This record gives sequence, structure tokens and C-alpha cells, in this order.
Amino acid sequence: MKYIDTLVIGAGPGGYVAAIRATKMRQNVTIVEREYLGGVCSNVGCIPSKVMISVGHRFEQAKHSDEMGIVAQEVKLDWTKVQKFKNGVVSKLVDGVESLLIGNKIDIVNGEAYFVDANTVRVIDGANTQTYTFKNAILATGSRPVEIPTFQFTERVINSNGALSLPEVPEKLVVIGGGYIGTELGSAYANLGSQVTIIEGGKDILAGFEKQMTQIVKKGLKKKGVEVVVGASAKGVEENEKGVVVTYEAGGEEKTVEANYVLVTVGRRPNTDEMGLEAIGIEYAEHGLLKVDKQCRTSVPNIYAIGDIVSGPQLAHKASYEGKVAAEAIAGEKSIVDYLAIPAVCFTDPELATVGYNEEQAKAEGIEVKAAKFPFATNGRALALNATEGFVKLIARKEDGLLIGAQIVGAGASDMIAEMALAIEAGMTAEDIALTIHAHPTLGEITMGAAEVIIGRPIHVVKA
Repeated sequence: MKYIDTLVIGAGPGGYVAAIRATKMRQNVTIVEREYLGGVCSNVGCIPSKVMISVGHRFEQAKHSDEMGIVAQEVKLDWTKVQKFKNGVVSKLVDGVESLLIGNKIDIVNGEAYFVDANTVRVIDGANTQTYTFKNAILATGSRPVEIPTFQFTERVINSNGALSLPEVPEKLVVIGGGYIGTELGSAYANLGSQVTIIEGGKDILAGFEKQMTQIVKKGLKKKGVEVVVGASAKGVEENEKGVVVTYEAGGEEKTVEANYVLVTVGRRPNTDEMGLEAIGIEYAEHGLLKVDKQCRTSVPNIYAIGDIVSGPQLAHKASYEGKVAAEAIAGEKSIVDYLAIPAVCFTDPELATVGYNEEQAKAEGIEVKAAKFPFATNGRALALNATEGFVKLIARKEDGLLIGAQIVGAGASDMIAEMALAIEAGMTAEDIALTIHAHPTLGEITMGAAEVIIGRPIHVVKA
């Protein structure tokens, strides 16, 4: 039996960051991982999906850049090399996580963790079992794809993990679920040449983003030939030698669509089962999530929980942030979570990014706001990139101009949102952004332009 200060269960972006921060706080740390270092994000999530999206963009641009004077003939895709490149990126990052853990003298243990009591876990790895006693524990076990009873996963009915390792680019692909995962991967495969159909049960795809943002994405999907069916209910699937036949209902009419594969992306389930948590008195919230306080502490005082197993958006950077808070709380610091300045990004085409309040949310909270949009279409850098679709929208408190939110749709939105996250975190005003000198020509000038509109001093618009 080994005694440790802090036991971290799960080595994804929440767990490994928590473990490293805990060692910096002079804690003796052991981390347990049952599958792979780096978690879903590095291995079968954030990173490999962005590789696929990047490859898709380059392939699509190579075929359709005539307007810029680039005429390419017989552009080919070597799928074996694509997969090799993707796997190489994943390996580099996973090796980096391992090096960080080892370099910080964190013990790495492989296996499944099961709680014996509030200070003891049993780690099972095949036929081997080891018991660990700890003072504090941080649960960072992540989530897994939800499986619909009528769409059980097979070789042809796949989840996001399977979509990243297909043996070929499918001629036809059906996506069940128009959230960020389904829309990102659907867009990527459309760029790679697949005929894609997205079936969404809600009123629109990409719930959580403003409609004026998603409309631009839908316009891009239509241009790629993607069929988006909303208000639809997926009923079932039949497999055959060539692929699948998906049955769905829309507008009171039952329809079918054939494809090589059907990708099911209807959400993710927290990995909080089969760990013995109920036996030690940890309280659950809804949908298998764990109840935690502002320091990520569960109902059992020495056990903390972070990431996808607690409430809030399932974002890797949220998990990392919470991991730091939990490790600092264990060390006796007064760190607490504050989610206002956590950005959310969707790597569609064009990209979506948001942070803080949108206009509707602010008004629902009773906050009087000033809102201003500035288009990509008038920006020199956007014109040079031939990427003029989109806008930056800033939300400021009316009484003092304090920035409380931002939404960006357009090329580079995932990088541009960082400036606004910093502005909100630092308590900056729209005037602060307007007075900040932005390099020319850059996409960042669009943010400055929106800020100038809010303070009533626009330069590049005729009427504010």
C-alpha cells in the first residue's frame, strides 16, 4: 500500500494539468489512467479532429482557388498519409504529456480506479491490483459518446472516435446531431469530398451560438453541398454490404437516406459510473454529473471533481482551468472558479467563437448593454485571405462601457477570441480596446473597429 498526498484519476487535459499544478504546490502526486495519457482530447478528440479539419481546408482550397489565380489540376488526397500525419501529431502531444508528468516526478499508474473508502482506492490493471491511500483526490475521468439504442455502434454506425480513423473518405456520410462535434466533422468530410447529410432534432444546428452566427455557417455548409435537416427525429438504421440506410422523420413524413457510414454525435456521457462513488457518499447532480462547489470540491470534502463530469460546457480548457483551481484549493489557497471569461470555439467553416454574455443573455439578466458588429468584409487582411464572411460583435455594459461579452464568426475566430477573453477577465472597457493600437493589416483590427462603434468614434463605417 502506498500513501500519497493527492491522487488524480484521469490523465486528460484536466487531470494532467491538475497533477502538475499540485506538484508545484509541493504535493506528492500519483496519476491513474486506464486508457491513454492526454485523454480523449489528445487522442481521439480535439487534436486529431483539428488535423482532419485542417487537411480538409487545404484540400478544398487547393481545388477552389481559381478566383485568386491558383489553378490546380488533379488535386489528389492520399488518405494513408493523412492518417499517418494525424497519428504523428497525436503521438508528439501524448509523448509531451508523459514527459511533463515524469519531469515533475509524478507517478503514473495504469488501470481502473475503484474507491474502497474516502481515502483509499484499488487500481486494477488486468490481473494486477494495487491499493493506494491518499489524503485528497481529484476526479478527472472525462466522458464518452452517447449511444442511441436504435443506433448501436458497429463498423458502419460510428461515434466521433471512429470518424477520425475511417479506412477511406466515405462517398456519403450521414451525421446524427448538429452540435459542434457533428458540424465540425461533417464540414471536414464535406471538404474532403463526402456528400454529407446532417440530421438535427432541434430547431437549428449549433445550439448555444447566436442564430446570426450560425446562419453564416449554414450558408457555408450549403455551398459545400451539405444537406441540413432540422426538427428531425432519427428512427433507426439498417446495414448492408455497401453501407447503411438511415430512417428519420421530418415534417410529419418518414424519409430514408443511404450512406457509407452514419456518425452519431448526440452528446457525451460523464464517466462517473463503476468507480464506487455512491458507496463513499458522493452526491450526484442530473445526468450522472457530480455536485461540486466553487473550488470543485464534491460532497466528500477531500475529493474534488473537474471537467466533463461536472456541470458546464464540455471543453478541454475548462477542465484544465478547473484542475488548477482544485489543486490550489487542496493547497489551502482561496482559488474559486469563475466561468465568465471562458471562451467556446467551434471549428466550422467559418469558425465560431464566443466568450461572456451574448446580447440576449445580458438582457435576460437585466443588464442594459450596447452592442456593435463590425464585418470582415471591409478588413484588408480578410480581403487578402479571400475570407470575408463573418463579423465581430462586442457586448458592453451601457452605464460604463465595461466589456461583458463577444461573439466572432469568421476566419481565425478561434485565435481572435483570446483578446476578448483577456479583456473581460481584466475588466477592460470598449474604449480600452479602441485605444489599443492593432497592427495593420490584421484580422484583429475588426475587433478594434467594433469597439470604436460602441464608443461612438468609428473610422471605417459611414454610419454607426
